[in-house]
Formats: sequence, C-alpha cells, structure tokens
Amino acid sequence: MKVISGILKGREIKGFNILGTRPTMDRVKESVFASIQDYIKNSVTLDLFAGSGNLGIESLSNGAKFVYFNDFNKECIKVIKKNLDTFNLNNKSIVLNLDYLKCLNYFKERNIKFDLIFLDPPYKMIVINDILNNILKNDLLNTNGLVICEFEKDELNDDYLNLKLLKSKKYGDKKVNIYKRYSD
Repeated sequence: MKVISGILKGREIKGFNILGTRPTMDRVKESVFASIQDYIKNSVTLDLFAGSGNLGIESLSNGAKFVYFNDFNKECIKVIKKNLDTFNLNNKSIVLNLDYLKCLNYFKERNIKFDLIFLDPPYKMIVINDILNNILKNDLLNTNGLVICEFEKDELNDDYLNLKLLKSKKYGDKKVNIYKRYSD
C-alpha cells in the first residue's frame, strides 16, 4: 500500500494486513482523491475508522492542514502512530483510540468541525446512516465540507437534510458516496 499522490507519493504505508481491517484499494483511493482534490488543501480532516491511516495520510500528502485519526483497534493505533512517525506528520495529526460514537461525541464536546470526513467502517458494521445523522445533528461538518463513505451493504439516501449526494461510484462489491454539506 503506497501513498498515491502529493508530497509523499510513492512512500509505503504499513498496515495493509492488520487483522479485521480492509484497506481501501489503490484504484478506489486514486478515484476518490481525484474527485475531492479541490477540497483537500488546508482542510481539517477526520479519518473515523482509520485502520492503517491510509486515507488520512493521503490527505496530509495532498495538503490537508490537520487530520484526526480514530480507530477502536489498538493494533491499528500502533500502526497509525508508526506511519505518522515515519512520515514526520505528528505535528499535523492527533490519533484517538475510541469507539466511533464516543469519538464523534469527543468532537462535539470540543466544538471541533471538519472539512473532510472519511467513513470507511468494517463492512459488517451497517452504521453509515446513523453516523451521517450524528454528524449533522452535532454540526461536525463545515459548510461545503465533504463526507466520503465507502461501503458494501449500507443503504444510503441521496440527501440528509443539507447534506447532498455529490457523486456515487461502484467498484465491484464496494460503493463510494461523496456528500457535500450546503448552507442551511
């Protein structure tokens, strides 16, 4: 698994084989990042189910200002921290080891908002609808911010209040929906 673009292009990301994770395929990642390129620079980003940190690191490589990485798996946390050390990105990131609902509450309590949110939960978890509603209810996404959802079995709506489907693409069994938040 490699960084596909930006200042870290070609560098290897460790952790593609962590038990219980399913890294985003390079062709999917390449397509997603081509779609969101104009939104990355200077963004504050959340990689909620970070795994190895693949998506958040790609964001930092492409000019994100700051990334919050979260995963409940302690092995993932070790790998994320090792990757961030290797790429010298500790000053542009915070790594959290929380259940995803506790993590969202952590940001609500601290009034932290995002420009980009990556939702790539384990496919056995059918939680994206609930997370999208939680993000809106707790005002965690800035106006014009994006939520990028990678999923297999979830049934997602085209709209969630002021969060509108911008793009949807299928990659084999996987789908990626990109939503944009418009002003109220």
